[in-house]
Amino acid sequence: MKALLKDRRSAVDLAVWGGLAALPLFMGAWQVGQIAQYLTYGIFAMSLALIWGQCGLLSFGHAVFFGLGAYAMSLTTLGMLPGWLEGWTSSYLGVALALLVPAIVANILGRFLFYGRGLQGAQLAIVMLAVAVVAERIMTRWSYAGGMNGLMSVPPVNLGAFGLTYELYDPLPLFYGTLIAALAVYVLLEALVRSRRGVVLRAVGADEARTGFLGHDTRSVKLAVFTLSAAVAGFAGALFAGQFGFVSPPLIGFGLSTEVLIWVALGGRRALITAFLGAIVVRLAENALGDLLGPAWLLGLGLLFVLCMIFLPRGLLGEAYARVIGACVIGAKGGR
Repeated sequence: MKALLKDRRSAVDLAVWGGLAALPLFMGAWQVGQIAQYLTYGIFAMSLALIWGQCGLLSFGHAVFFGLGAYAMSLTTLGMLPGWLEGWTSSYLGVALALLVPAIVANILGRFLFYGRGLQGAQLAIVMLAVAVVAERIMTRWSYAGGMNGLMSVPPVNLGAFGLTYELYDPLPLFYGTLIAALAVYVLLEALVRSRRGVVLRAVGADEARTGFLGHDTRSVKLAVFTLSAAVAGFAGALFAGQFGFVSPPLIGFGLSTEVLIWVALGGRRALITAFLGAIVVRLAENALGDLLGPAWLLGLGLLFVLCMIFLPRGLLGEAYARVIGACVIGAKGGR
């Protein structure tokens, strides 16, 4: 039964990625570029779904790592790195730092969160909220990183090497480059989720005390997944900086942290693919609600979020995803 469920789930996931790859065939250049931006948000959403949906770690400050990645990428590609790295503008170095800096910060922060009083639940969420507020205030006052105005004219991601230049600027290459990056992140995280380590993650999220009694070091498990999640969020931030051409303090604050929570909750935090799609669908819904409700669009989105949390705890897309997989399994059994 488990093998059958796994096979059907993989088939559904493959169909989703195939459908995304075919989108440019039915869209104009502007729409393709817009979806490429939303794919970046999808990577960010997967990073939160990893710790929240799999390990039960609710973070109200996850944008801190997204913003750190965006700033690391921007400072690198603008040639603003200090010391012996001054003048280096490689996008590859920028991506590496966008992975490394948030991971280091998360690892240090996680040692205080998980090895001290062992914060979890609402306590962890509130502490991370405070971290996001403090981080945004620091970036607002830090003139080296542009202060309140942020950093402008950030170059696009350059995949060239050895003197060659290939910037992801035009909508179609940007879309497929971002899609490949999102797929790579998904494959790596999904491999973790489906591994024995993933079972331990879910066990920690379900009952940390019992998992500890079974011999697992739950603190190191939470620290490891928290660090990995921060690195993925930083990677999404690096792609964001290259796409939008600017970074500013709100990227690192509470506002974006709240948005990604809504994306993941409405999409479905239990599966990476539904969290990823949730970011895309909610961003599209925000545009539609803005046209329909005007300034009150945020109230409409908030109401949808509340209703979803009450009646659809697995998320809108999470419920649909589970039903599709269930139907495939039943159909496969009936065909035997």
